[in-house]
Order: sequence, then structure tokens, then C-alpha cells
Amino acid sequence: MTSKERVLAAVNHQQSDRVPIDFGGHRSSGIMAIAYAKLKKYLGIHSGDIYVYDFVQQLAIVEPDVLDVLEIDVTEMGRGYMHNANEWQDWTLPDGTPCKIPGYIHVEKRGDDWILFSENGTEVGIQKKGCLYFEQTHFPMIERAIQDDDFSDLKEILKNLMWSTPHPGGHLPLDAEGLKQLATYAKALRESSDRAIVGLFGGNLFEVPQWLYRIDNYMMNMALYPEAVYRLSEMLTDIYLANLEKWLGAVGKYIDIVLFGDDLGGQKGPLISPVMYREFYKPFHKKMWQRAKELADVKINLHSCGAIEPFLDDLIDAGLDIINPVQIACTGMDAESLKRKYGDRMCFWGGGCDTQHILPMGTTQAVADHVRKQVSTFKPGGGFVFQQVHNIMVNVPPENIVTMFKSINS
Repeated sequence: MTSKERVLAAVNHQQSDRVPIDFGGHRSSGIMAIAYAKLKKYLGIHSGDIYVYDFVQQLAIVEPDVLDVLEIDVTEMGRGYMHNANEWQDWTLPDGTPCKIPGYIHVEKRGDDWILFSENGTEVGIQKKGCLYFEQTHFPMIERAIQDDDFSDLKEILKNLMWSTPHPGGHLPLDAEGLKQLATYAKALRESSDRAIVGLFGGNLFEVPQWLYRIDNYMMNMALYPEAVYRLSEMLTDIYLANLEKWLGAVGKYIDIVLFGDDLGGQKGPLISPVMYREFYKPFHKKMWQRAKELADVKINLHSCGAIEPFLDDLIDAGLDIINPVQIACTGMDAESLKRKYGDRMCFWGGGCDTQHILPMGTTQAVADHVRKQVSTFKPGGGFVFQQVHNIMVNVPPENIVTMFKSINS
């Protein structure tokens, strides 16, 4: 099987020749740049620079040499863009490691801290001295009364969020020239790689309002002004659908999976009730996911952290094919029960290795034993793409990372 065939077989609940593996195929399956530099050194790979493509989370581009060594089956559409050196600028990671960051990133040193700006110059985030990533500082609608708002300027406001900081590919505008470039480079990536390609779309309905109002305010709005919250979800969906039409019209024939996002769970349980999910988000998830499948031959993957088991039936009913990152250390998210209840209806893209305890603190033997156990549970009948639970943090020893990947199909 090719990597693409292997991934799609798993997504379609067919047994593939081996378990397909993702590493760096999207913004929650990657590795922080500091840890990546150590991994490259451990692997004896001394060529190439460290490229940070997700500046907020400080995630590194996983280079082809590393993908090949670790037998990775997935790549992200953004790897088709920004191949010219002049599209990047020099920066330094918090531990002093030199790296490259996208040239369109606007960041300034202020005292001991780094300040991140949106494209129109608004301060949106800060990396304090000693911190490893950026925190949001600007909540553009925090002073606005949601119940009286017509959201007429929402499209412009969305540009002033820290999490709207683009990634390669996402930096291109959805105008005629930008769409032409999107299509050209996505096509070239498709023709040069047999890996499955993930296109990052987003479409966050529950999280974006938290970034607009701050989470405490938005949660209160959900209880106090449900009609306004519904209208906001409706308005966001209209914006997303217009973008989805253009974006998939350009790249849909070259990608295999569209990644949406909405973190619905915490460590111990859902952040909202299933009733609220059905009222405020499910109709709009369904509309977006159905439209994506009408526009292109793609599978729908939702990134949703935490204890989200109570939502899975509704997500499946809304048209979801794949769930990620399968946070197995959370309440109700153990591999055995998930596979038993949903394994014939949902592809689990993740859950292969616990990144809270095992990967950073376990011995190599503990990592190997844990990975083999997870794989033996999730693998039967397909419906499983291996990925560690979310991104690999800076404190993970490189020998544990290599052991994790080498234990998957051993």
C-alpha cells in the first residue's frame, strides 16, 4: 500500500497492511520546535534549519528526512508552500536555538517579552520571559453586549485574533490570485508525495467566540442570551461556508482530509452539555461537513480535546468521519470503551500514546509497552490512524519519541 492508500483504508474501517502513522500532519499532531531540534540531533540529521510554521504553539515543520526515518504516512497541505528562503525570517527559540519563522509574522521584543501583532498591527499575544508559547492578550468583543449585536463587522474582527495567525498555505488570501497559488502548490504537493494530505480549515464555532469575548463571558452569554449565541454561530457558519466554497474549489481535488476544530472537553468531562451542543453547534457542524463532502471527495476530521465521549454519537450523526486527538487520559476516553462503542462508526486519529504522563516521564520500555497496548486495542478492523495525544512538548526525551514510533508496528 502507498501511504495515502493505507490512511484511507483505515479511515474507511478497512484493515491496512500496517497501522498508518501521523506526525506533523496538522497543528495538533506535531512537535514543539525545541523538542524537534533535539530529535533531529538524536537521529543524526544535521542538515536543514528548524522551521516554525505554527508560531503561537512553536511547532516545527517535520522535514522529509525525519518523516522517512519514522515511516510517517501523512503530510499537511502547508508543506507545499513557502519553499523560498526569502519567505522566512530568523528568530530564536526560548532555549536559544536559532530557527526560521514565516516572514509574514509581525513580532517585536518588548523588554524581556515578545509581542505578537495581527496583520493590521493590533497586539494579539505575548510570550513572557520563560514561557514556551504565546498567550492571547486581545479579546476584540469583550466590551460588546452580545444580545444587541448584529455582528455586521464579524468578518473583519476575526482577523484580529491571536489564533488567526496564519500558517503556510493559510497565509494566502482567498481572492483570485491567492486561490490560483493555493491550487498550483497543492497540486504540486499531490504530485510529489504519496502521503495522505490534510488540509487545515478550522471552522471553530465554540472556540472562536471564546477568543472574541473571553471564555468566562461567552459561557455566561450561552446561559443568558441563547438566541444571540445561536445567531453568532449562524453568522460564523455563513462566513466559514463562503470560505469553504472558495478554498475547496481550489484545493479539494488534491487533499484527502479536511480538518475542523472545536475543543469541547476538559480533563474530567465536557465543557458544555450535550443539550447545548445540539442547540448551538450541531446544526452548523452538520451543514459545514455536508457541504465539504459535496464540494470534494474528502473525509472530515474534527480536532476536539478532552473528555468528549458524550458528544460522539451527535458528532457521528452530524457527518463526522474522524476524531482527534483521542485524549485517553481523560474521563470516559479509554481505548477499550471507545473502540467497543464507536469503532465501527468513527475513525480514531490519535490515542496512540499518552503525552501527559507516559511519553514525557516513562522509560523507553514503558513507552513501548503502552504504545503496543493502545495499538492492539484500536487496530482491529481499521478505524485507527496512530498519533500521540496532541503535540509533543519540549520535555519529552528524543529516545522516547523514537521508541514510540518504532513500537507501533513491531
